[in-house]
Amino acid sequence: MITGIGIDTVHVKRIKRWYSNLKLMERFFHSEEIAAVTSRGSGAALSLAARFAAKEAFGKALGTGLSGIILKDIVVINKNNGKPEIQVYGSARTALEKSGANTMHISLTHENDSAIAMVVLERT
Repeated sequence: MITGIGIDTVHVKRIKRWYSNLKLMERFFHSEEIAAVTSRGSGAALSLAARFAAKEAFGKALGTGLSGIILKDIVVINKNNGKPEIQVYGSARTALEKSGANTMHISLTHENDSAIAMVVLERT
């Protein structure tokens, strides 16, 4: 049963401004996310924007927003085949468990100056 759906969009310009400030990046992104996208060169800002949108979409899917959740506790990675996946730790894991969901689905897209993410939470 689907317990929540969230969608969010982020303007890439916003992330490009953050990209040169490591302290700010470390506030919002897990070190694993930063390392993964840094290797993408010019596509790094697009990838980070999509990941930030996923974090926001996750909060919307919970139905509670991100209040009380540390953003870097939500980690968006790509599996070997490129499929995105959300991993949650600490405050995000607690919020997910409280929601009753035990499965997460994510879709990311980006083009030019926008990135969009959709998250579906499900109880199986």
